[in-house]
Amino acid sequence: MRAWVLLSAVLWCLIGVGWQRSSLLTKKGFVYGEAGHPVKIYVKLHQNSPVLVCMDFERAGKETVDPTYTWIGPDEKLLTGMLVVKDFLESMSGVYTCTLSYKTVKAETQEEHMIKKTYDFMIFAYREPDYSYQMAVRFTTKSCIGRYNDLLFTVLKKILDNLISDLSCHIIEPSYRCHSVETPEHKLIHELFIAFQVNPFAAGWTDACSDSVDCEDITNRNILQARDRIEEFFQNQAHILYHNFNKTLPAMHFVDHSLQVVRMDSCRSGFGKNIGLHSNCASCCVVCSPGTFSPDVDVTCQSCISVHIYGAKSCP
Repeated sequence: MRAWVLLSAVLWCLIGVGWQRSSLLTKKGFVYGEAGHPVKIYVKLHQNSPVLVCMDFERAGKETVDPTYTWIGPDEKLLTGMLVVKDFLESMSGVYTCTLSYKTVKAETQEEHMIKKTYDFMIFAYREPDYSYQMAVRFTTKSCIGRYNDLLFTVLKKILDNLISDLSCHIIEPSYRCHSVETPEHKLIHELFIAFQVNPFAAGWTDACSDSVDCEDITNRNILQARDRIEEFFQNQAHILYHNFNKTLPAMHFVDHSLQVVRMDSCRSGFGKNIGLHSNCASCCVVCSPGTFSPDVDVTCQSCISVHIYGAKSCP
């Protein structure tokens, strides 16, 4: 059920509203209209919208005689006053249109004229992307042939999994290849090029969410901790090599400064990224608009002519 809140003038001092990105946010928690141009607003899922003010910023700086405000939301329900939409959901996305009616009065004749102005607010639900990390490291090896390479790879994966298991994170898609590398000193060495992904959705990951509706906030916090632990692990490997060995290094060891870390974003079903349509929220996973859908963790909303709702997860 939609929760609508109508605000009277005494609530202009309202603070703490969960507002998000908007190009016309001129006062914390308040968004003004712009005549002739829809104002795009992005509200995080399950948060409150900003206060939508049914006038432009210029008009707000002037006195307004006998004003009335009429709103029509996506469900075509009529409302009056200033507006806050609480506990925003995907289905609440859409155009919110308000009409401001007021009078101009000539002081000398008391002649009155009615003025009407219309403002459109285009509101989209969004959520933070889910983070994962693609990592790559290198280890020297005595030869590209032999069981010890497989053994090192298996042990390394087990160590990293144990390191982050309490965070409901795990290692996925691990792989390695062995290459012969010629150094600038023309010395030929063998190295294992190891790649893996750090993922925040290990078995039982939903238990970490408890009653939180913004579970990505928790999983993203956990994956950041997992990234830091793994980086620290390889830093320690370099430290051990530097301080515990003189000129003779073990045949298989971590190659210092070889760790590479790249963040990879994904969106939940029904959401996607589109910097062209949503430049004010370019890093957000924005709800798929009617005519598009997203069935998985891709970051793109796909076209679907038969979809007429926001946040579609399938194409009928």
